[in-house]
Formats: sequence, C-alpha cells, structure tokens
Amino acid sequence: MRKLFIINLLIFVTAFSFAQTKVGSTAAPFLNIGVGSRPVAMGGAFSATANDITSLYWNPAGISRIEGNEAFFAHTKWFADITYNWAGASLNLGDLGAVGLSLTYLDYGKMEVTTMREPDGTGEMFSAKDYSLAVTYAYNLTDRFSIGGNLKYINESIWNSSASAVAVDLGILFNSDLYGLRMAATITNFGTDMRMDGKDLYVLHDINSTIYGNNEQILATLKTDDFPLPLTFRVGVAMDVLSTEEHRFTVGVDALHPNDNSEALNVGAEYVFENMISVRGGYKSLFLTNSEEGLTLGVGLMYEFFPGLGVSLDYAYQDFGMLKNTQHFSMGIKF
Repeated sequence: MRKLFIINLLIFVTAFSFAQTKVGSTAAPFLNIGVGSRPVAMGGAFSATANDITSLYWNPAGISRIEGNEAFFAHTKWFADITYNWAGASLNLGDLGAVGLSLTYLDYGKMEVTTMREPDGTGEMFSAKDYSLAVTYAYNLTDRFSIGGNLKYINESIWNSSASAVAVDLGILFNSDLYGLRMAATITNFGTDMRMDGKDLYVLHDINSTIYGNNEQILATLKTDDFPLPLTFRVGVAMDVLSTEEHRFTVGVDALHPNDNSEALNVGAEYVFENMISVRGGYKSLFLTNSEEGLTLGVGLMYEFFPGLGVSLDYAYQDFGMLKNTQHFSMGIKF
C-alpha cells in the first residue's frame, strides 16, 4: 500500500505543483512525463527546437524537418522502482512529408496483494502498467511552416482492471529568418475520457438486506467515474544565439497551460561543439508554487560514421526536491 501511495503521489504531481487543487483531476498522468534525455536536460523547453525524433512527443510538426530517418530508445529510472521507456522511429517521405511511430511504456513493477484480513500480504502478486501507442504524420506547408499530428491509443491497467482512450496531438512549427528565431504551438492529449473496468470491480451484493431469504450473492459491478486526459496547450520560442561550424548555442522557452494545474514556464539551453559534444541545462515549472521540479542538466555525444549514418548517446539529470532526482538515458540512430 505504501508503494501504491508513492506511485499516485509521484505520477500525479511530478509534472506539476503539489499545492494546486486541480492536480490529480485527470487520468493517464504518465502522458506528462517528458521524453528523451536531450529535451529533459533542456528543462522541457523543446517545442520550438523540435529537430530530432523526440519531436514525436514534444511537437509532431518537427519530424518533417528531420533529414533522413531516425530510430530512438529512451529509458528513465523513475521513483519507487518504476521504469519508464519510450521508443520511436520516423521516416522521411520527401515531398510527401514524414511519418512516425512511437510507444510509451510505464511499468510499476510487482506488488503484493493485501486485504483487510491479511494486511501483511496474501502471498499473491499483482502488477500495474500504462502504455500509449501513437502514429504520426507531419508536412511542410512552406519552407518555413510545418504542421503535424499524432493519433494515439492510451491504456492504463492495474491487476485485472483497465481503462483506455483515444487522443490526438496537434503541432505547428515556424522557422523565421530573424536570427534563427523559431516559434511553435501544440495541443496534446485531446481525446476521450477514461473509466476503469474489469473483474476487480465485481462484487457480491444484497439488493435488499431487510428481506429474509432473498439472494445475497447477486453479482454486481462497481461503477467508476470518467476522468479526462491531461490536456495541455503549449507555446514555445527558441533561437540559436550562436551558430557557426564549430559552435552552436540554443536557448528556448515554453509556456504551458494544462487543464489540471496552473500555467508555468520551462526554460532551457544547449551548447554543441562541432556537432559532436553537447552540454545542456534548464529549469522546469517556473511560477508554480511548491513545485518539486526544478534544475535539469545533461550531456550528449553524437558521432557520424559517414554522412547520413550516425549514433547519439544522451544523459539527463532532473532534480525533484524532496523526491531527490531521476536519471534519463537515451540512444538514437540516424540512417
């Protein structure tokens, strides 16, 4: 039970503030966990940069700007022995745009069943997991303006009960000719509500306990409430304040308006040396009272075997205050 409490506390709160009354008012909060060591290290201020495969999560319009094809895997060591994995791939179709596929998987691990009669455990184990499968399409309307979207299936399950939903993400990306300034806007997780159902909700019920001799073993189902998805509207700007053959320094800011918390800002920066070594930093959830999120740091290494084929390795550290920190690892392949 303690582990379940920690899980609910972390997943519903990690992206947002503890003090807000709207926290925990939506389903599938795992959808708010940032994807990719590079964007996480930049404080999540990535919607207007969106120039690698993690754009499938941060801004689907960005994959139309990727030259060639990419595959990517990210692993996060979360709290309470929870693991978070994300895998994605994108394919450049030239003048026809770009397509992508991604899978998000959150595993809470095994937990022991407890009951009122056996609070120390029955010896039986159960598991809980969440996942999302998304397909993406993006297209360059002009040489500067791109649009893209995700269609995704979402599922949450605990023991023998589960809930599912269908949602869409939409994004736009504009590259200006003003010192490399980029602007973006996204809306994510616009979809159906989720309701838990399954045999764990079956109970034996006595319709009228005042009547003697009636059937006390009528099978009934507990009806759970519908919960909306964590809808988020995001606006971002980014700029390469330094861009030469050897050096690039990028800064970005994202403003977030979620349906389950107050507005906040994410800020971040990245320095790249010779398109090979990267150092990143940022800060999440500015202006949220009592937010446990804060400083983010990271490094990356990109190596090209020859033009069009390369491998990237990235790491990110994210501070969570009294919840300590999380470690993010990712690997990408360009081909």
